[in-house]
Amino acid sequence: MTKETEQNVVTGHLDKKKLIWFLITALVTLIIWNLPSACFGIAGLTVVQQRVIAIFVMAVMLWITEAIPAWATSIAIIFVLLFCVSDSSFNFLQGNEGQYGQLLDSVGIMACFADPTIILFLGGFILAIAATKSGLDVWMAKTLIKPFGKKSENVLLGFLLITGTFSMFISNTATAAMMLTFLTPVFKALPANGKGRIALTMSIPIGANLGGMGTPIGTPPNAFAYKVLIDPAGLNMQISFGQWMLIMVPLVIVLLFIAWVVLKKFFPFTQKTIELNIQGDMSHNWRTAVVGITFALTILLWIVGKYVGVNSNTVAMLPIAIFAITGVITAKDLQKIDWGVIWMVAGGFALGLALNGTGLAKVAIQAIPFGDWSPIVILIIAGLVCYFLSNFISNTATAALMIPILTVVCEGMGDKLSVIGGTSTMLIGIAVAASAAMTLPISTPPNAIAYSTGLIDQKDMAKTGVIVGFLTLIIGFVLLIVVGKAGIF
Repeated sequence: MTKETEQNVVTGHLDKKKLIWFLITALVTLIIWNLPSACFGIAGLTVVQQRVIAIFVMAVMLWITEAIPAWATSIAIIFVLLFCVSDSSFNFLQGNEGQYGQLLDSVGIMACFADPTIILFLGGFILAIAATKSGLDVWMAKTLIKPFGKKSENVLLGFLLITGTFSMFISNTATAAMMLTFLTPVFKALPANGKGRIALTMSIPIGANLGGMGTPIGTPPNAFAYKVLIDPAGLNMQISFGQWMLIMVPLVIVLLFIAWVVLKKFFPFTQKTIELNIQGDMSHNWRTAVVGITFALTILLWIVGKYVGVNSNTVAMLPIAIFAITGVITAKDLQKIDWGVIWMVAGGFALGLALNGTGLAKVAIQAIPFGDWSPIVILIIAGLVCYFLSNFISNTATAALMIPILTVVCEGMGDKLSVIGGTSTMLIGIAVAASAAMTLPISTPPNAIAYSTGLIDQKDMAKTGVIVGFLTLIIGFVLLIVVGKAGIF
């Protein structure tokens, strides 16, 4: 059997497996859709609310089994919500409000794709594309690595910190790919049988995964938590971009230093010095100057915007507008935006809208005695569940499923959450748990990119991933509790 035939057999097997899971998901969804409402044990459950439960189960099963791509699941969520539980759905599915319950506003569902937090993400993507196009990212990497000298262990620390810094504003996947490119000439200078190569390779996914926690746009899970916390129609906590960074960036720095110690311990260098030569040059023209100034101004306004009356979502339009007007970004460049992530985030927002807009969240709060539960136990269990799931499925999908549920739980618990510092601790804690999941090559795209180099074994990734991940959970949760109790969030 040829290699191509083997590949076709494997692909066919995988497609058949996915088809089976898709059909099972469809069957389970239809069963839940048509069950007698009494089966759910929720008093006053309407037809529309039951449909939302079925759609939520559909999302869970599709995201976990990956029967279809994760972004396609988000599109399916929005599609089913529009056609089956909105005021623009088929007449025979609408009934009357008294019988069927509150239908969702179709415009509101579609607006999930243009939510202000989506614009915030787009601003981050546009900045990243402009930085790469102008060579600003290469110049920044060269400049930032210089202070770390040539000592091998210091170069390792440099790559951790620089990767972490980039991933706060540039997608983790793009950051990992870029930084591994910079490492290629370094590997040639290291002994083939030494462990230093493993340490340097591992520094990229660890730095990207941890660094993403530093800003609201660092990872999609952050965006989910941030939207719920600042939503004027919801919690309206008015947490600014700068406040998030004030707390999370120091956490990231501490965790990166801990990761440095772990990597040095597990994979010591046999060669004490490294001659580093990052390839690539920055374009020297007026467009590069525009990118540099806009990049700095955008970050500055994200940090201090609250004090000058401009919110972070509005600031995200600054690079989009300037780069479009000046021609720095063209229509062709827009194709490089990771639209799959945008759809994933929009689908998660639509799920949250469905839970609240149909009144399902309210009746769930009344049906389940959340107030009798221990906030600390819920935080620990939720964090571990999120960490476990995120190691096997997309951390974006995990956050999209868990944050709407925990928002309902937090609302039901009320003042009891003061024990852990409030709702912000619970929701941001989930974002932290999602970023902490880095045990397997499939856990995150940066992990997969690093593993694809062939320089690290799965056991090496698992060993460091578990230790750094659990330390991230412990330190992150403790910090959020302290910050929450101090009233900073």
